[in-house]
Amino acid sequence: MKPLQRLATDSRYTLLGLPMAAVSFAISLGGLCAGLGSAVAFVGLPILAGTAAVARNLADFERVSLPEVLGRPVARPPYPPAPAGAGWFRRMMNPLATGQGWVDVLYGIVSFPISLVAGVIALVWWGGAIAGLTFPLYGWILASLPGVDGGWPAMLGIGGGDAMFVGANTVAGVLFALTLLPVVRGAALVKANLAQAMLTRAAPHTTASINEPEWA
Repeated sequence: MKPLQRLATDSRYTLLGLPMAAVSFAISLGGLCAGLGSAVAFVGLPILAGTAAVARNLADFERVSLPEVLGRPVARPPYPPAPAGAGWFRRMMNPLATGQGWVDVLYGIVSFPISLVAGVIALVWWGGAIAGLTFPLYGWILASLPGVDGGWPAMLGIGGGDAMFVGANTVAGVLFALTLLPVVRGAALVKANLAQAMLTRAAPHTTASINEPEWA
C-alpha cells in the first residue's frame, strides 16, 4: 500500500472508529450493568442476551475494517447456533452460550479508552500538521494581536518578533507532517491489534464470513 493510501486508511480507522467505539462502550457497559443488576429477577437475562447480540454485530463492523489496516485477512470466530429443537428461551439466550459472546461485550468496554487515545493522537497530529503548514498564511495576523508577544517561542526563550513566531510555528507544522504517517500508523496498529486479539480468535478450520451477524 502506498504511503498516502496507508495514511488515509489509518486515519479513517482511528478517527471514524472513535464514534463507533463510544456507541459500543455505552451499549456494552450499560447493558452489562443493567443485566447483571436485574439478573436475580431473570429480567436481566434477556438484557444480557440482547447486549451480547448487539455487541456481536458491532464486533462484525470492527472485523470488516481490520484486513485493510493489518494488511492480512482475519477470520470471524464461530458462533454456534442454538441446538435443533431448542425452546424459545434457549434460543433467546444463545448469544450468551459462547465465550466469544462475552468477549465481544468486554471488547466494547475495554476498547473505548484505546480508541479514544488513538483518535485524539491522530486528530492532534493532523491538526498540528495542517495548522503549522498553513501558518504563514495567517500567522502574521495572529502575531499582530494584542497579548501574543511572540507566543510560545518567546516564552521558551527561542526568540521574539513576528518572523520568529511565524517561522517557529511553521517548523512545528513541518515536524508534525513528517511524523504524521508513523504516528497515525502506530495508533491504528495498537487499536487494530487489540481488536484482532479479542475478536478474531477463530478455530483453525473456521472460514465464516465477517459479514454474517446473527442472533442464532
